[in-house]
Amino acid sequence: MTLEEKLRNLPISPGVYLHKDEAGKIIYVGKAKNLRNRVRSYFHTGRGHDRKTRELVKRISDLEFIVTDNEVEALVLESNLIKQHRPRYNVLLKDDKQYPHLKLTINEPFPRVMITRRVQRDGALYFGPFLPASLARRTIDLINRTFQLRTCDIEIDGKLPRPCLEYHIKRCLGPCVRELCAPPEYMEAVRDVRMFLEGKNKELGDQLETRMAQSAEEMKYELAAKYRDLRKTMLALSEQQKMATSPERDVDIFGYYREGARLALQLFTMREGKIVGRREFFWEDLSEDEFNPSSFLSDVLTQYYSTDYVPREIHVPVDFEDRELLEKALGERKGRRVRILDPQRGEKRDMIALVEKNAKIAFEQRFRVLKPDMERVLEELQETLELPRLPVRIESFDVSNISGAENVAGMVVCENGKMNRAEYRKFRIKTVEGSNDVASMHEAVLRRYRRQLEEQKPLPDLVMIDGGRGQLGAAAAAMRELALEAIPMIGVVKPPRRHNEISHLLVKGREHEPVYLDSHSPVLRFLQMIRDETHRTALAYHRKRRELRDFTSELTEIPGVGEKRKNRLLKNLGSIQRVANAGVAELSPFVGQKTAEEIVEHFKRQRALAEGGQSESAENGNNAGLLRHVDAANGNELPAAPAAAAAATTGHDDPTVMTDEVIDGEHIETRLVDPEGDADDLQPIRSVDQSGQVIKPRKRTRKGGECSTNPHGIKREKLGDESDQD
Repeated sequence: MTLEEKLRNLPISPGVYLHKDEAGKIIYVGKAKNLRNRVRSYFHTGRGHDRKTRELVKRISDLEFIVTDNEVEALVLESNLIKQHRPRYNVLLKDDKQYPHLKLTINEPFPRVMITRRVQRDGALYFGPFLPASLARRTIDLINRTFQLRTCDIEIDGKLPRPCLEYHIKRCLGPCVRELCAPPEYMEAVRDVRMFLEGKNKELGDQLETRMAQSAEEMKYELAAKYRDLRKTMLALSEQQKMATSPERDVDIFGYYREGARLALQLFTMREGKIVGRREFFWEDLSEDEFNPSSFLSDVLTQYYSTDYVPREIHVPVDFEDRELLEKALGERKGRRVRILDPQRGEKRDMIALVEKNAKIAFEQRFRVLKPDMERVLEELQETLELPRLPVRIESFDVSNISGAENVAGMVVCENGKMNRAEYRKFRIKTVEGSNDVASMHEAVLRRYRRQLEEQKPLPDLVMIDGGRGQLGAAAAAMRELALEAIPMIGVVKPPRRHNEISHLLVKGREHEPVYLDSHSPVLRFLQMIRDETHRTALAYHRKRRELRDFTSELTEIPGVGEKRKNRLLKNLGSIQRVANAGVAELSPFVGQKTAEEIVEHFKRQRALAEGGQSESAENGNNAGLLRHVDAANGNELPAAPAAAAAATTGHDDPTVMTDEVIDGEHIETRLVDPEGDADDLQPIRSVDQSGQVIKPRKRTRKGGECSTNPHGIKREKLGDESDQD
C-alpha cells in the first residue's frame, strides 16, 4: 500500500506510529491517543509546524503503526522503541532512566518496600512500572502508613532499647524492638502488601471494605479514611501495564485474524520484558471449510523456529496436538526448557488479544477490507471501465437451473455502493426450453428493461452479466431491441473450476480487450461482492421453485385427491408435512374417511420405500447425480415429482405461493413461508380453529392518530410479491 492509502485507512485507536525514510529506516517514533488524527496532522498544510517537523515530513516515505489498548501502553511502547531504534528526529535520553518500580525485599528477614528504577535479579519482588511516577510515591506512602512496614536500612535484631519516630507516628510496626512487634505479626503485614501489589484486589478489597466499615462504626474515622484512600489507589492500579514487565520475560506472542481463505498472522517479540518488534505473515489460499487453527499453528511454529531464535516462552491463542513434542525439540535447541502456553485469562491472554487486534488491522490493510471510501471505489471503477458517468446504480443478472428444469433468473441492485434489497427482482423463464443460459439471459434482461421503460422507472448506470461472451452478447441484443444500447454493460468471467473468483471482465463493445484487475484491488472486491449476491439470489429462487414443485405435486399423486381436496387440506392443515403426519381422524373432516385412509397408507408406503431405497443406494453407490427429495417432517426420502406438476399448481411467479385460488367462494392463498427449512413448518396465511373454521381477524381498536403498541419498533415484513409479474 502507498503512504496515501495507509493514511486513509488509519484506525482511531491509541497506539504507536513509526515514520520511515526512503531506505526503510525508522526516523521517528511517536505515540497517539487517536492514530488517525495524530498521524494525519503531520501532512496538513498550514498547521504551523516548526522547522524540525517540516524537515521530518519531507523525509517520510512510509509508516507503520502498532495499536495498543490505552495511552499508557502506548507511552511505554514508545519509550522501548525509541531506545531500540534511536530515531534521528526523536529526543534521545542519554541516561538509562526507566519508569519507577516498587521493590519488595522478601530476601531480607524483615522486608521493606522502596522505589527503584533498576530491576535486578537479586531475589526481591518488583512491581511496575508505575505511570505517572507520582503514583508509585503515593502507593509506597499508603503502604507505609497502612501496613507500617519499616523504611530504614539498619540491621534488625530486636535489641534496640527504643523505637524511632516512625513508630510513634504510626508509620512502622517497630520490629527493631523485641517487645513491640513479633516476627509473625510483621510477616502477616508483608503478606498483605504482597497481595496488594500483586493485584489481588478482590480478596484484599473485601478485607479493606470490611475494615473501613468496622472503623467507621467504632468512630475511628481517620483509620477509615486510610482504608478508603488505599482502596482508591488499588482501583488506579487495577489496569495492568502489558507493554513493560519484569526483565525475565523473553516471550514470542502470536495472534491471527482470518476471513474465508485469507489469514493475517501477527508476531510480537518481547525481549527482556519489552516489546521490541513484530512480524507479519499473510495467506490467501487456505481451505475455507477444512481450516483447523490447531494444525495451522503447529505447522507455523515448526517452520518458523527451525531457523529463528527460540525464546523462553511462546504464547499462542489455541492449544495444538504436537505442543509437548515441539516444546521438547525447541528445548533441545535452546539448551533449557521452552514453554508453549495458550493462556485463557489474565495478563497473558490480554496480550494475545492485543496481538490479534493488530492482526485484524494488518488483515484489513493488506486485503483492503476496511470500509473503503465508496466514492473513491466508484471513481476507480469508472476510470477502469472508461464509463461515461459514475456508476451510482448497478444492476446485475444471473441465471440458475438444473438441466433446464426450473429455469429462473435473479437480479440485484447496488446503489451508491450498498445493496438495495427492495429493488431485487426474480424471473421465472417462460420462453426458453431446456438448458440455454444465453437465451434465458436475453429474456430476463428484455423483460426487466421493457417494464422499466413502460413504468418510467430509473435505468442503471451499469449492467453486470454473470457470464462470458455469449451471455453478454445476448443481454446486449436485448438492450438493442429496447434502444438502450447506450447503457454500459460488462460480463464477469470466472476462471475454470474456480467459480468463486473473477478471472477478467468483458466490456460491451470491447470484448476483444478483456480487463484484468489486481487481486487486492478494491474494485475487484466490490464487483465480486455484487456478483456473489446475484448468484445467491438466483440460486435461492431456483431452490424455492424446485421445492414448490416437489411439495405441491406430492398430494396430487395420491388417488382420490384432486386440486380441490389438495387445497382444502393445505388450507386447514397448513403444510404437506402436517398432512403426511396426520392420522385418519384428522384428515376425515376434510376429505372423507376413505380418502383419508388412502392418504395415510400412501405416506406409509413412501416412508417404507424411502428407507429401503436409502439402504440399497448406500450399498450399491449408484445414487450419484440424482436429485433426491426428503420429507422435512421426518427426514424420509420422497419420490421425485414431474416438473410439469408445478405449472398446474399456480401461475404465480412467487415461489412461496403454493395456491392462489377461489374455493367455495372464498379467496385462499397458501404460502410456503420458508422452503429452505429455516422455519419449523409451513404456515398458511389464514388461521383456522380446530374445527376447520376460518378465524376472523381482530378488529382494529386503535384510533387514527394514536401511537403504535409496538414498543420496540419491530419491523413487520411485507408479504407482497417481489418477483417479476410479466
